[in-house]
Amino acid sequence: MADLIADFSLLPHNTFGFDVKARYAYSVEYEAQLPALLAHPRLAKLPRLILGGGSNVVLTGDFEGAVWLVRLAGRRLLREDADAFYVEAAAGENWHDFVAWTLEQGYPGLENLALIPGTVGAAPIQNIGAYGIEMAEHFDRLRAFDLSSGTICEFDLADCAFGYRDSIFKRAARGCYLILSVTFRLPKQWQPRAGYADVARALAERGIAQPSAQNIFDAVVAVRRAKLPDPLQTGNAGSFFKNPVVDAAQFEALAHREPGLVSYRQADGRFKLAAGWLIEQTGWKGRALGEAAVHERQALVLINRGGADGRQVLALADAIRASVQERFGVELEAEPVVV
Repeated sequence: MADLIADFSLLPHNTFGFDVKARYAYSVEYEAQLPALLAHPRLAKLPRLILGGGSNVVLTGDFEGAVWLVRLAGRRLLREDADAFYVEAAAGENWHDFVAWTLEQGYPGLENLALIPGTVGAAPIQNIGAYGIEMAEHFDRLRAFDLSSGTICEFDLADCAFGYRDSIFKRAARGCYLILSVTFRLPKQWQPRAGYADVARALAERGIAQPSAQNIFDAVVAVRRAKLPDPLQTGNAGSFFKNPVVDAAQFEALAHREPGLVSYRQADGRFKLAAGWLIEQTGWKGRALGEAAVHERQALVLINRGGADGRQVLALADAIRASVQERFGVELEAEPVVV
């Protein structure tokens, strides 16, 4: 087993661009490395952080433990049946590159999730979603390494208990597993999901009435690039807050008081509110606290203007949350994991 790297800089391993360090780090490139790493005597009593692309984490300071950098690679067609292709990707694969590869191979279904930063292994933890779909809709199963027993186990759809930007891996099983690979069920009888306003507008501008999966992929990429900052240029973790969901009574009261309220009716009769719109109405769009700021084009995105640290970003998030609560009586919940 290779040596651990001491005093390891996490600057290139978190998309907010926070200049913090880990006491130790180790690059996990093969599954066979994991049992020895788990048994390493130097790590027995230290906290552990599993890190993929670092795109959904707020690091509030140096990490006094060991960071396991997930670099597992590989993608393949496992099998197919009359209805679907079953495609597996290793946890360290870049998510966007994987989505592009599925389309190149003729396996549609994930195109609406293009350009979401991060790795394949992070996708089920967050149950990533965008432009009308969630990852769970095409999820088949995943393989994971149990960090207590050192064994490999499998989770199906029910096991993962997916919810809105949620899964068992963010709750009861948080920190218990390292995801190794994920298998997706991609439909042969594909139907476009192009009803989201921004995507529909981008397709219309291109004169596309009957879009292919590649057309939707291209439209989503264009929309995201126009609205969202590139983490390579401006530190951020994408959408910082979840869209809050309220019951019908609270929605009716808010809609009566706020005629422009942006909302989406849910199957259970509740309503999902657009967190970006709520934030914008409280005047935070484009504003800053020190070097932490709200992006000028998308109020859901908090950015590092160059000298912010994790605590400053969290202070900004708390101020936004308080403003939204005061005006709308709605509690915003952060998406990123705070370490």
